[in-house]
Amino acid sequence: MRATVLNIEDAVVSYREDIALRGVSLKVKSEEFVGIIGPNGAGKTTLLTIVNGLGKLLSGRVWVLGDYLTLSNSHSLRKKVGYVPQVENIDPRMPMNVREVVMIGRYGLLGLLRKPGKHDWEIVDEMLELVGMTHLAQRPIGHLSGGEQQRVAIARCLAQEPELFLLDEPTASLDWKAQTEILELVKRIHDSRRLTTLFVTHDLSCLPVACDRVVLMKEGLIWSEGSPNELLTDGNLSRLYDMPISVVEKRRRETILV
Repeated sequence: MRATVLNIEDAVVSYREDIALRGVSLKVKSEEFVGIIGPNGAGKTTLLTIVNGLGKLLSGRVWVLGDYLTLSNSHSLRKKVGYVPQVENIDPRMPMNVREVVMIGRYGLLGLLRKPGKHDWEIVDEMLELVGMTHLAQRPIGHLSGGEQQRVAIARCLAQEPELFLLDEPTASLDWKAQTEILELVKRIHDSRRLTTLFVTHDLSCLPVACDRVVLMKEGLIWSEGSPNELLTDGNLSRLYDMPISVVEKRRRETILV
């Protein structure tokens, strides 16, 4: 029986007058691939934020990798949680190459005053190979395409050697080909490294249909959860996104299958 590595109980998060999470509870098992789906403003990113130890709970409790999350231990737990954000706009003049950017993922483990050693650079090179970026290791990070930059972001996350793999809209702003490649890469990494993965998206054309379970979110609540085959129906998605079924059907025909 797989252990529970994430347990959120009745989490409430508020940003001033806006309530981002309204008593959300969620359990995730070891090596599970969970897709978190919903419209913008549903609370998906906030959910990842509290898992990453960066969000402040108004009420509720969170356990990450068996430890109750508090202000005092959030930094140490964060070393075990890898996070990949949306594609970032990087200044082409940024004076760092791809290999150096991936090394940033090691500094949380090393500490800022320690220099990376041979072992650290070996891990960086291993992750570059894993994401297919070895040939661009010396390229300035600002000279890459969006899809290439996202591969580097994934490698940087993996260089941290995390146990939890969090991805927040990792295919946003990418073209169809790059989206397909990133989704295939994420699934391959999840399987080969036996990670526990949470994949957030709002885009119907990027539904992670290869995941073990989907969690549908709306207005700061978990609207439903279950297997993709059960939940990802035209009727459910129409109600979740407040869209006519005909529009949902069109978007579903464009869905990328991993």
